[in-house]
Amino acid sequence: MQKQSFDQLKEAVYHETLDNGLQVYVLPKHGFSKTFAIFTTNYGSIDNEFVPLGQDAFTHVPDGIAHFLEHKLFEKEDGDVFFKFGEKGAFTNAFTSFTRTAYLFSSTSNVEENLETLVDFVQEPYFTEETVEKEKGIIGQEIQMYDDDADFRVYFGAIENMYHHHPVKIDIAGTVESIADIDKDLLYLCYNTFYHPSNMILFIVGNVDPEQAIDQVRANQAKKTFAPAKPIKRHFPDEPKSVAVPKKTLKFPVQIAKNLVAIKEDIGLLRGKEAVQHEMTGDIMLELLFGTTSAAYLDLYDQGIIDDTFGFDYSLQDSFSFVLIGGDAKDPDLQESKIKETLENAIQTGFNEADLELIKRKKMGQFLRSLNSPEFIANQFSQYIFEEASLFDILPAIEAVTVADVENFLKRIYLEDRVTTFQIIPE
Repeated sequence: MQKQSFDQLKEAVYHETLDNGLQVYVLPKHGFSKTFAIFTTNYGSIDNEFVPLGQDAFTHVPDGIAHFLEHKLFEKEDGDVFFKFGEKGAFTNAFTSFTRTAYLFSSTSNVEENLETLVDFVQEPYFTEETVEKEKGIIGQEIQMYDDDADFRVYFGAIENMYHHHPVKIDIAGTVESIADIDKDLLYLCYNTFYHPSNMILFIVGNVDPEQAIDQVRANQAKKTFAPAKPIKRHFPDEPKSVAVPKKTLKFPVQIAKNLVAIKEDIGLLRGKEAVQHEMTGDIMLELLFGTTSAAYLDLYDQGIIDDTFGFDYSLQDSFSFVLIGGDAKDPDLQESKIKETLENAIQTGFNEADLELIKRKKMGQFLRSLNSPEFIANQFSQYIFEEASLFDILPAIEAVTVADVENFLKRIYLEDRVTTFQIIPE
């Protein structure tokens, strides 16, 4: 077991890679009543073309299968795993993103029993044709529910505008048509390939003893047999640098229009601290331009061009990266033009050192407050580990951002053929 100390934050993380490749991390939080554990696999909705374990050729699986698999793992021959956690006083959940699938629990008691349940249910798949067919109806209803959600539609509409071929443009849950092709054999194919311990991370945070927790997981894994670990081969189609569609409008049953300006970033592969530094630079740049204390935000808000729904997001992953800016809009075209005008003016005028330092202090304060949340720590730590980085790289990365960094970031990202707009307008 290795210990890594972060003296600036007065935190320490204990880590061990087990013989089967599973990485186990424990961050003790003495004095906390709640313990949070998350079991994550490096497998998400975009991983629809890969070489299955034990095979040599690439195969393409139906869109939405990673999310479908997440749902099915909770159902066992002897019942639903949710009830097992409930009996032990624990809350449990799971989620599938573009790049990972995670299973989690939080509890204030029976931590050892709940941890055992978490690891066991994820590592003991049970699929039958009957239960798979039943699930198609349930997930089909979920897909239709999101199709009726205007915020969801504008978000994925903007992503679809950006990408020609990359599977990030596909809804994480797939479509009613795509999930119809899923069967138990395909679920086992994906499970056996991506749920190998060597492709997974278990992170535990709370009032726990690191040595005891890791000993428990080590003993659990020693009782199980897994195939030898092999590198996973994934394939993504070649993606042009330009956006697929410059602008698209969708009529929808809403009271007020929605507008999202999206910027497609061509970043290449960034890993480790370099990726964290780039991400923090982008976040700070957006906060400087569109944060609630920025001149542009206050001016646009006063004019009624934006409201409290206005915001921004920067997503940086291995095979895709983009910026989203926007919100509800009385006049979506005017909001679009003002967002672009703000970006263009900033390229010409640059950024202010005093403003930058203020935003950096704000971001550092938000990060430090977040360390009081076991959920935040576990979710973010697991994500950064897959990117060969650490959650605790964030603070020094924020401190290192300069005016030149944010100016260069904006000039490099904001190019005419990389910008698109998606709008939802009332029917």
